[in-house]
Amino acid sequence: MAAAKWVTLRSQWLGQQLRELREANGLILKDAAEYLQRDPATVSRFETGGYPIRRPDLLALLDLYGVADPRRREEFIRLSQEVWKKGWWDGYAGEVTGSLVDFVWLESRSREIRGFDGMTLPGLFQTPRYARVVISTVGDDADEAQIDRWVRFRMGRQKILDGDNPPRVMSIIDEAVLRREVGGRECQAEQLCHLADQAARPNVEIRVLPFSVGVHASAAGAFRIFTLGDGFPGVGYVETPKGAIYVESPDSESFVKMYEETLKLTLSPEKSVEFIIAIAEELSR
Repeated sequence: MAAAKWVTLRSQWLGQQLRELREANGLILKDAAEYLQRDPATVSRFETGGYPIRRPDLLALLDLYGVADPRRREEFIRLSQEVWKKGWWDGYAGEVTGSLVDFVWLESRSREIRGFDGMTLPGLFQTPRYARVVISTVGDDADEAQIDRWVRFRMGRQKILDGDNPPRVMSIIDEAVLRREVGGRECQAEQLCHLADQAARPNVEIRVLPFSVGVHASAAGAFRIFTLGDGFPGVGYVETPKGAIYVESPDSESFVKMYEETLKLTLSPEKSVEFIIAIAEELSR
């Protein structure tokens, strides 16, 4: 099988853990390669995430490294399955960056997603009309067909909210996002009504950060915190002009602290919905 088109976040996690196990046992790449009857370069690609490891090789390495605990072995197996598993987003692999594929995979596997937004609403809560305006503005050199695909891709991400075991989504939204008229007053009003509806979901909590709080801990910009299941680290995410940055725990704790400090300044969930509806009504007049 050909190597992966990009090194995914999950393959990097698995490879990093395999490398740490090898080094903890005082072994070099050649030792592991000889045990697997593989070339050292292949084992190196396993460890960098450039080539997904198959189950027989994984189990053999766990034996070599003395990983006997059934629960820990199962965590490795589950992670290796995630490396190979395909999702609905694979149909867009040629049109979006590898970092965005990692982002969507994190969304789909998270138990909890926390975040702050200060410019536009989170993609999980955007209406098709609002999303089209945002996407068209950012990708101003794309044609209509491409924009259609990207809008469908964003709408597809929202299916996680309707799944059998949806993640808990906790979103802090700056007042500026609510008042910024994306696509005009009618489009923004429609979007805010939709946002209020989303807040009624049992797994969704939306908090408004009002202008009156002044400077706050999240002034640097939007970010996400993904909490996954056993065997996966917590992940902080932030976008930059040069691309996305993923920060694993324990370093991601700085994102958690920033979120918690900002949360203290927000309106309650009930007051937040009232605030959102009031702005929507203003826009509809």
